[in-house]
Amino acid sequence: DIGDIIRGRDLYRGNNEEKKQRKQLEDNLRKIYGKIYDEVTRGKTNEKKLALQARYKKDDEDGNFLKLREDWWDANRATVWKAITCKAEQNDKYFREKNSNRNTCTVNKCKCANGDPPTYKDYVPQYLR
Repeated sequence: DIGDIIRGRDLYRGNNEEKKQRKQLEDNLRKIYGKIYDEVTRGKTNEKKLALQARYKKDDEDGNFLKLREDWWDANRATVWKAITCKAEQNDKYFREKNSNRNTCTVNKCKCANGDPPTYKDYVPQYLR
């Protein structure tokens, strides 16, 4: 699922050809998030810069930027879902009509009644879905 890929948590490994593509994708994501890291940790006031550097210290050390990727997904998941479903028709639905709280969801155009993305399984570990 796209959220797991963005956050660097996708468990699917695939065959050898897919492994090559996955490595290429992961390398590209590291480059992209490296640029985002550079952007958010420079050019800020000293206090903000230090706070961001402290928050993403481990990301800078290991180069995977997992915390930054998680934060990016939290901030952008609704926009990503909107882009994915921009051509959804009125009667198109996500895979079920009610969410885990039994609230009506995906009533039309692959959206919940309140406009939230129906990706309520984002934070369920992938192997449990």
